[in-house]
Amino acid sequence: MYFNSKGSEDVTYDAIVIGSGISGGWAAKELSEKGLKPLVLERGRMVKHGDYPTANLDDWELPNRNKLTEEEWKDYQIQRKDRLYHDPAHAHWWPKDSETPYSETKPFDWIRSYHMGGRSLLWGRQSYRLSDLDFEANAKEGVAVDWPVRYKDIAPWYDYVETFIGVSGQNEGLRQLPDGKFLPPMELNCVEQKLKASMKKNSTA
Repeated sequence: MYFNSKGSEDVTYDAIVIGSGISGGWAAKELSEKGLKPLVLERGRMVKHGDYPTANLDDWELPNRNKLTEEEWKDYQIQRKDRLYHDPAHAHWWPKDSETPYSETKPFDWIRSYHMGGRSLLWGRQSYRLSDLDFEANAKEGVAVDWPVRYKDIAPWYDYVETFIGVSGQNEGLRQLPDGKFLPPMELNCVEQKLKASMKKNSTA
């Protein structure tokens, strides 16, 4: 028989992080790197590289040419508003609204995903900075409340995060899309190159 005399120490944490997505995962990373002991709670399954059973299948290789039936759509009354999220090829990533119901007092589409890493595994790979045009919009338009910060306050944290996660891009000097700490940009294909040249020509004409 083993008696754990340090039981209270073994189950004591400095912080409890709910969810392992982008916010929770980053919080746990920062806390642990600063010498604290966080506990991360995640309700979903572990996803390992290769757990993508439909990734390389075409529509005609899936039931109903990758279309949900009207009967199946009944389980996704909220999420069916965005067709991107629900078809037989992707439905295994998203919980059914019928099993995790929520109500809306005003339209608010919130797409859930329950697995280790949360929606950080499913995002659209777009990582733009908010600019002062965004931070000042509420005050200028008289909508809701003014942001308590401006871009200059957040910019150092954008630098910090981008340096860690790696964001491919190109500094363009655009006010609406502030420059960042970018990795080399991905090469444009021939169509994108032609479009870029055409836009540049028209913008300087």
